[in-house]
Amino acid sequence: MTLILKQIFAFFRMLNSETGSNQLAWGLALGLVLGFSPFLSLQTFLVLLICIFLRVQMGAAFLSAFFFKFVAFLLDPLTDFLGRKVLESEALRPAFVELYNMPIVPLTRFNNSIVMGSGLLGFVLAIPMFFIFKRLIQQYRVTVVARYKGTKIWKAFAATSFYKWYNKYEELYG
Repeated sequence: MTLILKQIFAFFRMLNSETGSNQLAWGLALGLVLGFSPFLSLQTFLVLLICIFLRVQMGAAFLSAFFFKFVAFLLDPLTDFLGRKVLESEALRPAFVELYNMPIVPLTRFNNSIVMGSGLLGFVLAIPMFFIFKRLIQQYRVTVVARYKGTKIWKAFAATSFYKWYNKYEELYG
């Protein structure tokens, strides 16, 4: 639990900093895929491996996955329809039979219409959502953070010795 909280705090720290917009945007986009896929499945494991190897901001991925789990629940009728259309396609039937007879692939539970539809929707939306999230992060930094750092309260807090000590600690131990 502390690891997740630490990652979420790191997300908010990075969101308010000047760097790492790609890491945050990819974290949010891959969190969308995590939110749309079943919790204990091969898809979740693969997306988490991608997050680890590509040094994606995990706090963003966890926060995004939490939010998109609820969105995926609301979109279940749509994903069921989409998954049913894909799974009932005659052209794809031989491929699905072959995949189902492979050793590890059935662990994805692709033969469930909601899992198939939400997986397709999640992977299709991940790339455009990366660009949308990146733009939103940049807009947030330009409008909210810049305006907040210009207030008298922030300037008074930044002048305290506690804030200076905290900045020095962050520089040394990050």
